[in-house]
Amino acid sequence: MKILEQRIKKDGRVLGKDVLKVDSFLNHQVDPELMQAMGEEFATIFSDEKIDKIVTVESSGIAPAVFAGLALHVPVVFARKNKSLTLPENVWTADVYSFTKQTTNHIMIDHRFLSAAENILIIDDFLANGQAVEGLLKIANDANVNVVGVGVVIEKTFQKGRQILDERGVRVESLARIKGFENDEVIFL
Repeated sequence: MKILEQRIKKDGRVLGKDVLKVDSFLNHQVDPELMQAMGEEFATIFSDEKIDKIVTVESSGIAPAVFAGLALHVPVVFARKNKSLTLPENVWTADVYSFTKQTTNHIMIDHRFLSAAENILIIDDFLANGQAVEGLLKIANDANVNVVGVGVVIEKTFQKGRQILDERGVRVESLARIKGFENDEVIFL
């Protein structure tokens, strides 16, 4: 998706050899027009699938997931990272390690929001090591729902996430694929 690649080149910041910071438009400050374009692109890419719900992990996956849900006319469910007093005991859970935060989150989805045999599309902001998607796949398996695919905003192809999902036979569609970083510049595939 050229508009996304241009925005990454313009506003993304490379930190070290593994991290791309896109907080000015994706995961701290959100550009709603870009999110809308990405949501429409995901809807086009997955138009051949029957999708009942979109599932993501809070918080950075919510904006692209909501716009994809809007374009596909389906609800969006996000896995919560923190248990609140209002969250019931009947939840599906998984542990997800965050490379950028260097922490493990215990994500959860209320049983009421996923029904057996539903078709879900997973949307995430980044695919690097695949931990967030692996956690959502575990929850999907536990909930007995069908994962029709994974939509990723930015994929770092030099990390193992895609390989893990390919080995599991999961369809992955990425809007921007990064081959690596060179002299603080993003190199696209």
